[in-house]
Amino acid sequence: MIRTTLLSAVALTALAATPTLAQSDREAWTGPYVGIFGGYATANDDDDERLGFDRNLDGRYGDTVATAAGADAFSPGFCGGAANNPTAAGGCDKDSGGAEAGVRVGYDWRFGNIVAGVLGEYSVTSVEDSATGFSTTPANYTFTRDLEQVAAARLRLGYAMGPTLIYGTGGYAYGKFDNRFRSSNTANSFTVTSDADDGDGWQAGGGVEYALGGGLTVNGEYLYTSLEADSPVVRVGQGTAPATNPFVLAPNTTGTDMIRSNGRFGAHQVRIGMNYRF
Repeated sequence: MIRTTLLSAVALTALAATPTLAQSDREAWTGPYVGIFGGYATANDDDDERLGFDRNLDGRYGDTVATAAGADAFSPGFCGGAANNPTAAGGCDKDSGGAEAGVRVGYDWRFGNIVAGVLGEYSVTSVEDSATGFSTTPANYTFTRDLEQVAAARLRLGYAMGPTLIYGTGGYAYGKFDNRFRSSNTANSFTVTSDADDGDGWQAGGGVEYALGGGLTVNGEYLYTSLEADSPVVRVGQGTAPATNPFVLAPNTTGTDMIRSNGRFGAHQVRIGMNYRF
C-alpha cells in the first residue's frame, strides 16, 4: 500500500513537470528554498503490543494481575488497536491514518552531479495508534496516542540529472501527541499519574524533485518517522469494586499501575510538495 502510494506520488510529480525549462533551472541546485507539502501518514501497526502491569508499585511492569483463585485476569489477551466491544471476541479496529500538511525551509549545495543540503520542516497531522487489553470481567482497557505535530531537521544527499534530483534524507524528529485512555470497566477507578505528550527520534526516507522553471520545483517523497513515546501511567484503584477485585487484591490494596508496552511510535508518510528556490 505504502509502496503503491509512493510510486503514484512520484508519477504525479513527473506529470506535473513542463518541458519548457531554462538551462539555468536544469543545472542550478545550489541556494536556499522554501516550500509546502501535503500527503498521508499512517501508523506502523504493532499487532503484538500488550499492556504492562505494576501490581506491587515498584516501578517494574512485568507483574500478573491475578484473581483470588490465582488465575490471570487478562487471559483473554491483547490487541494492537482499539476495542470494538468489552470482549476479546469482538476484536479491535485498525489504527487510522490521516492527512498531513506542512512547510519547509532548506539550503542545497551542488558539487558536480552531487547535491547535499540541510532542511527544517514542521507539519500537522492526525495518526492514531492504540493498544487494548481484555480482562475476564469482561472489560476492555484501551490506550490511544494521536500524533498531532511533527518538527524535523534533516540532511539530504542526492544525484542531479538535468532538472531531476533523486535524493535520500535523514535526521532528527520531534513529535507532539494527544494521549487518551478508556475502559468499559465502570467499577474500578482510573487515575492518570504520569503522562508525557511529546517524544523525539529520527526520520529517514527519500524522494524525487523536479525543476519546473522560474525557481519552482515539485517533489514526491516517502519518510519513516520513529519517535520515543512514553505511555501514560494509569493507576487502577478500587472504586466501587469489592476488595477481591484483582487490581486491589491484598496484600497491595492501593491499586495497580498500568501502561502500554511499546515505548516507540512509528509512522509511514507519503508526500507531494512544491518548493520555491531563490
